[in-house]
Amino acid sequence: MVKEIGRKVIAQNKKARHDYAISDVLECGLVLTGTEVKSLRAGRASLIDGFAMINDGELWLMGVHIPEYTEGTWTNHTPRRDRKLLVHKQELRKLMGKLKDSGTTLVPLQLYFKDGKAKVEIAVAKGKKAHDKREAIKEREADREVSRVVSRSLSGKASRAASKYED
Repeated sequence: MVKEIGRKVIAQNKKARHDYAISDVLECGLVLTGTEVKSLRAGRASLIDGFAMINDGELWLMGVHIPEYTEGTWTNHTPRRDRKLLVHKQELRKLMGKLKDSGTTLVPLQLYFKDGKAKVEIAVAKGKKAHDKREAIKEREADREVSRVVSRSLSGKASRAASKYED
């Protein structure tokens, strides 16, 4: 049997980077059942409503939707069950210290296979205000415009771009 090498992304939570200010990122292993792994290998999962929390000294991933395996029988899993995350005790202690601040939460950013093992990337995040989100959008659009102008000048279309901005 050929062992998988590399990283295969299954699901991303792009909205989390928009809604939260990300401070720290941590890679965790997942405790999964057989049909969950098969469903993930088929590339089906959703992190949209997911979050992580610490219960009784253990880290749990909640609200993540892994749909039932289509070929499964009565052994299928429930799609939105709580899943235990595997982290070292020292990493868990660091997370507990960072979560003491008000307004911080743990948000899943990516779900992927790394060398054949299912992993989830969680982040310590703080919610952004509406004006912070607007500011981030303005910065992103400004960066895109600058990269467009630079690429035009490199490709020889600088005369049209320059005349557009001289007015």
